[in-house]
Amino acid sequence: MRGLSRRSGGALTAGTTALAGLSALGLLMAGCSTGGTGTRDEGEAPRSDKVSHATPSPSATSPEPFTKVDPVQLLKADPKVSTRVKAQLKPCTKDEYPIDVTYGHLTGTTGQDVVVNVMNCADAVGLGAYVYRASGSSYDNVFTAEETPVYAEIDRGDLVVTRQMYAAGDKPAFASSEVVTTYHWSGGASGKFAQQDQVENDYSKAVGGNESAAPVPATP
Repeated sequence: MRGLSRRSGGALTAGTTALAGLSALGLLMAGCSTGGTGTRDEGEAPRSDKVSHATPSPSATSPEPFTKVDPVQLLKADPKVSTRVKAQLKPCTKDEYPIDVTYGHLTGTTGQDVVVNVMNCADAVGLGAYVYRASGSSYDNVFTAEETPVYAEIDRGDLVVTRQMYAAGDKPAFASSEVVTTYHWSGGASGKFAQQDQVENDYSKAVGGNESAAPVPATP
């Protein structure tokens, strides 16, 4: 730093100059060590006895696990399930039944809904599709579709039911078309599924396994 000197009668005194320089230096250093907008002190910053912890951001609520059901017992005890479908409730191998189960929320309640699809063991053709709505410790059947082949699933809170349509000569694995129907639950606790949309897809018979008819020879 540059020291400040005082002139007396035009003469410069060395001792006075030195003292003035030290005094000015001390004042300047004192100003630097105090708070405010002065020059920042060098060295390690003072430590605080308190340790600051970042406040954790609220995490997303973990979804509650679904309660598993015994789909075989559910179907056998349901009077809305036809005798034809109940006759197919047999294991394909050991204790493996041809049943698909999906858990979700379809009926707008806090409880869970269960979608059950029953198929045959030979080629997984859908024999029946059902929706069960939790009611306390039991389940109520709120949807039944047994027009073979049929399959139901949950899509963004709606029930989507697919039915494959067969024409004469179609193989089980190659349907001619399919009809996809979307249902939405309305009416609250005492409501029902109402049809929202329906789409039909026709499949080409030139590919996929359907045998084409023999070409007819041209007439001469």
